[in-house]
Amino acid sequence: MKLFNSIGPNPRVVKMFMAEKGITLPLEEVDLMGGANRQEGYLKLNPAGQLPALELDDGAIVSEITAICEYLEEKNPTPALVGTTAEERVETRMWTRRVDLGICEPLANGFRFSEGLAMFEPRMLCVPEAAPGLKAMAQNKIEWLDTQLAGRQWLAGDRFTLADILLYCFLDFGVSVGQPLNPNLRNVGAWFERVKARPSAAASA
Repeated sequence: MKLFNSIGPNPRVVKMFMAEKGITLPLEEVDLMGGANRQEGYLKLNPAGQLPALELDDGAIVSEITAICEYLEEKNPTPALVGTTAEERVETRMWTRRVDLGICEPLANGFRFSEGLAMFEPRMLCVPEAAPGLKAMAQNKIEWLDTQLAGRQWLAGDRFTLADILLYCFLDFGVSVGQPLNPNLRNVGAWFERVKARPSAAASA
């Protein structure tokens, strides 16, 4: 297998997931800043033009970070980052979905449509007037999440999962692009520092 890699929170999610599991794969760097992911060579591999992408042993290409991580979990079940039972897996997937739709997507598009507009406007449909609202939506869900984290170590209670990795990588990205953590959200802040202290956070940066 091989991972097509680049900068940004999406590839970092997969790399952090791999680091937690002790998985090492060859990396092929794709110049995201230069737009190589939107050129014919890469689009033949992944028509969506997204990064990362995983090339399987049979040559098939898989994209979408949650799909990649779930595949890696099936191939490398321990330590479990999705779950070992149907109940654990559904809980992880619930939190992953909440984080992805409620926080990661509006946070990322808020950046693409504002600070990142010069890079993304030639590559995708951008709606600059939507940026403030998208950023506000992400912050609103983070505030809600702060209430849910009360008394919990991780999103799924005492299990560190894919949902935590996804959320951390995007919140850490947000800090670097003008969407900082609200210091009044103490539960989120404490959770963030716990994830940041994990070796996988530094290994994937």
